[in-house]
Amino acid sequence: MREDKNNKTIKYLVFMAFAVALFSILCMLTVWYVDPFFHYHKPLEGFPYIVDNQLTQNPGMAMHMDYDSVILGSSMTVNFNTDRFREELGRNTLKLSYSSAYPKDIANILDKVYAPYDDGTMKDIKEVFLGVDVITYSGDTDETKYPIPKHLYDKNVINDVKYLLNKDVLLDYILRPLVSGEGTDLATVYSSWWTDEYYNEDWVLRNHDGIYEKNPVKMGDHDFDEGIKKNLAVNITPYIEAHPETEFTVFFPPYSILFWNDVIMDNHLEATLNSYRCVYNELSGYENVRMFFFPAMTDTVSDLNNYADYTHYHPSVNEYMLKCFSTGEYLIDPSKEGKSIEDYIEKVQTMIDGYDFERIRSILDSYRN
Repeated sequence: MREDKNNKTIKYLVFMAFAVALFSILCMLTVWYVDPFFHYHKPLEGFPYIVDNQLTQNPGMAMHMDYDSVILGSSMTVNFNTDRFREELGRNTLKLSYSSAYPKDIANILDKVYAPYDDGTMKDIKEVFLGVDVITYSGDTDETKYPIPKHLYDKNVINDVKYLLNKDVLLDYILRPLVSGEGTDLATVYSSWWTDEYYNEDWVLRNHDGIYEKNPVKMGDHDFDEGIKKNLAVNITPYIEAHPETEFTVFFPPYSILFWNDVIMDNHLEATLNSYRCVYNELSGYENVRMFFFPAMTDTVSDLNNYADYTHYHPSVNEYMLKCFSTGEYLIDPSKEGKSIEDYIEKVQTMIDGYDFERIRSILDSYRN
């Protein structure tokens, strides 16, 4: 009797183990077939893919999408519309932004951009549009903003189980879009959540958590330079040198006047301005690099109604920068009058010297109290 009971228990356990194994295999096959993170293949035609996670989905898109140009950088780049890059510049562009990206984040995704397709053919990368946030270029060369999911960046098939047998992947990126039928438009992927009503001075100042007391210790004028040079040498220039066939369009985003207020209050204005000089000096010698200095858009920068916080600008600013890539406005070109790096920095300095910072500081103080 006891033996029969033991046999039934064993059969039940075997059955359950088989059922769990079968279910796990079906889940893994489903994830592999749909591949919502594009880890194994390009998107299936007609499937409504949801793309909303830069860390997990950018590497697969870089590896398997069809494109000839990429947009790289921080959240300063998310409001570009890649359809407009095709219309204005004739570029089939893929947006691979990383919020608060550090230079190492850029290097990690460039490894994927320049990796061959699975069949061994190389991608024809015509242009890289790289937004450079100087405030992130002076840190450690191996530092990333967030820990990367290594199983989606390496070629180790064993650790792919973290992706293939993942409840969130199955429910949120396969079943949910199947039910809703709504996928992400890759032309506007990762766009910021702010709608037009958030782009105004009152919202920006009311929600700003900035620096309210002047730092009594002035930073050295070139304190950022060493870190910037190291980061460029390790994470950026190796790709520029290895790919002379690619044009690298490097641009400095136009942070708002409130950013410059914080820089002044933290007492590193000269060091920050020299950061721009440093990046320019390190990159300007490459024939396949052109650079744009958008902080000199002083009418835009000095008007907080163009911003949703102290750095993030309205999508219309991204559209204007795109047009500049075509027209050459704000291109750093020392051979032309008024377009050298010193000319542009002088324009920023003139804006700072003439701006009424006490007005916005008094408003900030009123919101604190």
